[in-house]
Amino acid sequence: MLNGLIHLHSGFRWIVLLLLIAAIVTAFKGWRSKKAYSGSDLKIHKFTFISLHIQLLLGLILYGMNWGKKVNFSAMSDKVTRFYTVEHFSMMLLAIIIASVGYIVSKKKTDDTARYKLVFFSYLVALVLILAAIPWPFGHWLAYGGKMG
Repeated sequence: MLNGLIHLHSGFRWIVLLLLIAAIVTAFKGWRSKKAYSGSDLKIHKFTFISLHIQLLLGLILYGMNWGKKVNFSAMSDKVTRFYTVEHFSMMLLAIIIASVGYIVSKKKTDDTARYKLVFFSYLVALVLILAAIPWPFGHWLAYGGKMG
């Protein structure tokens, strides 16, 4: 079951990333063209918001099942354990908080341009944080000079 959840969480990231990019593009186009906020824009921004929270839920389940068991101060010297228990977890949580606040506050805006702009910047910051915190196959090699553990 744990292996299946890891694969689900890892594979679902592509859906999250594609939705984030689509939401950022639609928000940028709407903001720059000063067009009215449409139902299709709301859908893409809402689906992105929902997908981020599904991914968060999967990550929290994994954290509790696997990495949460390894959390102790001596484990922090292990680079992989530290990455998942501290760096990945905190950066992803921050990204989802920023995206969520941007989306929720944007729903209360009456000015469509301001709404697009807020979604654009909050989702863009979230995307940058997420890309930085994803455990890319080459990421550890770059970060740790090719040495793990």
